[in-house]
Formats: sequence, C-alpha cells, structure tokens
Amino acid sequence: MSHLAAPASPLSSPSLSPNPMPGDGDSSPLPERGRRKAVLVVMGATGAGKSRLAVDLAGHFAGVEVVSADSMQVYRGLDVLTNKVPLHEQKGVPHHLLSIVDPSVEFTCRDFRHHALPIIEDILDRGGLPVVVGGTNFYIQALVCPFLFEDMAEDMQGCTLSDHPDDTGLATDDVRSGYEHLKEIDPIAAQRIHPNNHRKIKRYLELYATTGAQPSHLFQGEAAEDKWGRPNNSRFDCCFLWVDADLHVLDNYVNGRVDCMINDGLLDEVCNIYNPNAAYTQGLRQAIGVREFDEFFRLYGTKKEPDEIKTGSSTSMVDLHDDKMKSLLNEAVSQLKANTRRLVRRQRRRLHRLNKDFGWNLHRIDATEAFQCTTGHSWNIKVIKPCTDVVRRFLCNDTTLASKNSSDDIVGTRVASRELWTQYVCEACDNRVLRGAHEWEQHKQGRGHRKRTQRLKQKLRHGDVTAGKLGVVAANSMSSTDLEDGVTALRLEAL
Repeated sequence: MSHLAAPASPLSSPSLSPNPMPGDGDSSPLPERGRRKAVLVVMGATGAGKSRLAVDLAGHFAGVEVVSADSMQVYRGLDVLTNKVPLHEQKGVPHHLLSIVDPSVEFTCRDFRHHALPIIEDILDRGGLPVVVGGTNFYIQALVCPFLFEDMAEDMQGCTLSDHPDDTGLATDDVRSGYEHLKEIDPIAAQRIHPNNHRKIKRYLELYATTGAQPSHLFQGEAAEDKWGRPNNSRFDCCFLWVDADLHVLDNYVNGRVDCMINDGLLDEVCNIYNPNAAYTQGLRQAIGVREFDEFFRLYGTKKEPDEIKTGSSTSMVDLHDDKMKSLLNEAVSQLKANTRRLVRRQRRRLHRLNKDFGWNLHRIDATEAFQCTTGHSWNIKVIKPCTDVVRRFLCNDTTLASKNSSDDIVGTRVASRELWTQYVCEACDNRVLRGAHEWEQHKQGRGHRKRTQRLKQKLRHGDVTAGKLGVVAANSMSSTDLEDGVTALRLEAL
C-alpha cells in the first residue's frame, strides 16, 4: 500500500547497500568508544519524516537497526492508520517493536522500556548502531532516563496498605469518580494531572494501593528532581535528532496524509476492529482515528447486515449515496485531521520543554524546505547532510555536542519540576485545565481564548457577567517548601 511521505530520495551513494555492515561501501564505521554505548534517537512530531530519516541514516552508518518508540505502532493491526513503515520502504533495515502486542492489551512506558532495552543491548553487542525512532516522547523518556514512578514505588520500604487495588475505588469505570478519589487521598498529586487523564489517575491510585504512600511523595526531594526527565544518568550515550518543520507545513502534510490513508484502506481497518460496546481508553482503540468514526459506523451498522459490514470495502463506504452517512463521514475525516494537528502541537511543545527545561541536547533539523520541494535533492541537503554531520561528530566524541552546563541544567530542571505542580483553570474557556505556566501562556495566545475573553469583557461592561470570569485560577501552586509543608496556595492571575 502507498503512504504519503516526504519526497523520496535515493541514498547518497548508489554503491551502498540499504543496510551495510561494517566494512561495506563508504559507510562510517562505529569507532571504539571509551564512554557509554552510543544510541541515536530520532524525534519529532507526527509526519515530520522521522522514519524516513532513520532508514536514510543506514546508508551512511554501518549496522543501523531501527527501534520503534511509537505507542500505537507497537500493536498488531491498523497499519495504515498508525502509519507503520511498509516493508518496501524499510529498504532492508531491521525494524523492531512493530506489531508485537495484542490490540486489547495495555502497553505502558515501563513495558516499552522492558522490551526495548534487551533489543538495544543486543544490537550493540553485535556491533550495530541502534536508532530509536518515534513520536511517543514519554516512551523515549522512559528509555533514556533512570526515573519512573514504578521504580520509586518498588524501592520504597514498608508494608503494603492494601493487597487489593479495588479497595481504593479502582473498580469504577467513572473517570471523574477516580479523580475525586485521588483528590481525597492525595490532593497535591491530583493537581499535577488533568482530570480527564484516566490512565495516570488509575496509575496514581494503584501506586497508593500497593505502597500505602501518596504519589506526590515520589516527586519530593533532590533525588527525584535531579533524575526526573533527565538523560544524564542514562546507561546510554544518546544523540538526539529532532526533525521539525514550520507548523503550517506540517498541518498541510497531515491533512494530505489523512486523505491518502482513506484511499489506502483506513476505513476497512477501523471497521474490522469496530465494536459499539468497546471502550476507547485502552489498547489500540486509543489511536487517533478510531473514536472519530464511531458515529459513522454506528449508523453504517444499522443500514447493513453484519456480514456486509465485515466484507464491505472502503470504496463502498466512501461512495455513499446517503446524505446523512456522507455528512458523518466528512465530519469524522475532518475531526481526524484536526485531532492529528493537535497532536503535532502537543508533540512539538513537549520537545521544546525537553530541550529547554530538562537539559536534553536536541539537535533540531528544519525540514521545511524539504517538504516544500518536489524533488529528493532538498531532503538530502537540508535533512540528511546536517544529520549525518551531527552523528559523525557524536560518534567521534566531539565535545561540541556535549550538553549545556550541568549546574544550569539542574537548576532549570528543578524549576520545571516545581512548575508542573501548578494547575491553571481558565474559567473563560469552560474551565479548561492547563498544566504549568508554559501551557497557560500558550493558551492565552490562542485565537479561541482571545475571542472568548473579548466577548466576556463586552458582557462585563453591560453587567451580564461577574469580573471573576475574567480571571484564571491557579490551584494548588506548589513551591518546594509548599510540598514539604503540605500547604495549598491559591492565586488569581489577570488576563
């Protein structure tokens, strides 16, 4: 099946095999290193060209093997929707952690780390060069950073409060009820996460049930602050490549890719796993592009026999003569595009934070011109060449690629860690919850927020709304002292 991708380009040297081993062609050998083992990490928003870059690097460096760090591609199924690299586009480069997990199973960051570490070690033992590729930044963070909730919980001494997680209220399917329960047992931790983040709510409650300690305690103290989110103490020496492009370019690309996915059979894939009674909060059904078609397939199911639904083709679904069905399909496709664009923004914000606040030395490669060019030459010049230059210096122990001053990094990390405990609630935007000043500042700059506040200001002049609506509540904003004393601070911030 074909996939929309960045313009195809040949490898720089036709004499190179797709995945050369040491000694083949002109590929750069892996030098003897007197430091931690080298691992390349290719990051970026969805659609930025991460997978393509990883395959292209195999034409320049010996023994490249790709380790996927994508939370949806790890599941079996939905190959088109999750944009797995087709076999012919892998060009003989080994790819790991694709389609290995049952679609109904929950696969966590810790699961990814336990699967990925042995694979990476094996590649290194065979003299290869692991290239971790993916847009799930938390997976990569779990891989290269030594700190996870679960690790801290396992190291804690003392008896277990309860042997039965259900005792903490986890049996309920009501996410809001779970959040309210978390607020009761650990209000500080509850302010750290979004009320709709059911997965983290459940994880916090499980930690409390199995350790008897409040989850917020895991984030206190210098040890947690110095380790959390930082790659410094990783068992690997990582070189981070960040493939990026202008936002409007990524938006256009994502829109076009969704159209291509529809043509390539996306509807068939979603139809095959559709279950009107299934939840969209676990396993493969969490993928963007499944929930969006729920109303369409509900109506489609009422107009077709069960056997016809499973044997129907995407062509017949697209070429519908029912106006209601056409409308629902168009709405679903538009929503899929919009949600994917939102994902792009979240991923880019996270990468900026990793680079700025957590001391990740990300080498940003601007692929904007490569996306806008119709030939592969621009991809070679603007993306492959700067990336190979960075990697060669990294493999040769070039000190110019070292991270920033470590003391500055530690200070920045502690500030960022404390900032995560500030939760902003924008009353002007229907009590939307935002974590940290960074998200709040981004939200204030948004067109929707500015329009709503302008309307509220006009109503205020006419006495139709109270002045409180024009503020934002920052609930439980915690400094390090506040955390130790358990003090709750409440402040109002003017627009």
